[in-house]
Amino acid sequence: MLNGSAFALQWQHLNNWLAAHREFWQPRPFTEPAPGWTRRWPELASHVSAFTDEQCLAFDSDPSALARELGDLLASLPERERLTALPELVSNASAEACTLPEVRARDMPGRKRQQAGAFAATLRPLHSPVLDWCCGKGHLARTLRPLCDHAISGFEWDPLLVSDGNRLAQKFNDAVTVMQQDVMADDLTLPGDGHAVALHACGDLHRRLIRKAAQQGLPRLSVAPCCFHLSRAGNHQPLSRLAGQWRECLQVTGADLKLAVEEMVTAPARVRSQVQMVRQWRLAFDGLQRQLRGVDDYLPVPSHPGWVARGNFVGFCRWAADKKQLTLPASVDYAAWEAHGIQRLAQVRRHELVRHLFRRPLELWLVLDYAIFLEEQGYEVRLGTFCDRSLTPRNLLIDATLSHGSRQGLR
Repeated sequence: MLNGSAFALQWQHLNNWLAAHREFWQPRPFTEPAPGWTRRWPELASHVSAFTDEQCLAFDSDPSALARELGDLLASLPERERLTALPELVSNASAEACTLPEVRARDMPGRKRQQAGAFAATLRPLHSPVLDWCCGKGHLARTLRPLCDHAISGFEWDPLLVSDGNRLAQKFNDAVTVMQQDVMADDLTLPGDGHAVALHACGDLHRRLIRKAAQQGLPRLSVAPCCFHLSRAGNHQPLSRLAGQWRECLQVTGADLKLAVEEMVTAPARVRSQVQMVRQWRLAFDGLQRQLRGVDDYLPVPSHPGWVARGNFVGFCRWAADKKQLTLPASVDYAAWEAHGIQRLAQVRRHELVRHLFRRPLELWLVLDYAIFLEEQGYEVRLGTFCDRSLTPRNLLIDATLSHGSRQGLR
């Protein structure tokens, strides 16, 4: 089990390692056809470019294997495994035993049901009473209920989810109450002397809980963070004093933080295929717009409505050109540009493999900052994985218990 000094040391090493490898993870291959590292490291670029589609798929699913494959070409890559090593906090058997039976998991997707079960198993024994933060329909709360001596409450801002959550709890006789609450409200107060849990609360939502729990001296807090880039702050602001005062603390933007959650290992094959098709169209249009404008720069195109993805490449180009106020001449060779998109997507996939090697290190760098912050507030912290990444790539769990007699709050 990692202790406090280990968290700080691991964070410092990760911070320095990520800073030393900026050239590989900060440029976005989707917007930069030739990232600078491809010129500085030609052997690495050549090796990656020779990967087959099957190898790309395998390596994207197993970054550790890719790090071993490229270790001879980038000598510092083997450090990745040591720097990101974490304990597994629960066994598969315990997770299965705590998973809500399918017959009771109404409106709950299969993977979400298993994620909630694994998360719940990791937290036994719970500290009552329990608050499910940003609980949606209360699926986690209902999963936790058999493990808890008291009724469970949940905070959720969406009135429709609140209504559905209470309906499900009543249907299955679960002592769970979902309350409508804006968790970002200035006057928010957490129920005292309890245990707050949050499974995949996004960005500012999980940061708000961590700060608020520490401020009130909540006895226990268990968080699996997600979507670190969703923040009003723009650039990343560390929580811990250690990171905030560290002279060489890594400076990252909101766009950089998206890297930490760019994984689709749990998405259905149909969804992955559609995403890749639209990426191919966007890359093809990018080449077209550069020629039309005579400017060799990426031009961001907004998110597309569903009907665009159900159409064809020509329709996508017309939609995108309209959004960017560009005129498409009648002479556009759409077949040639679509072929260009296929070629660019193949290039991007290979360059992104290298970038994705730094996805987990960046995520852990962020989560370690949270763990250190909680230790600074008097908590004893466990940090590890609560399930396999095939169930969810966002499988890091912070489990913090306030030290006996410590009510120091936010300092």
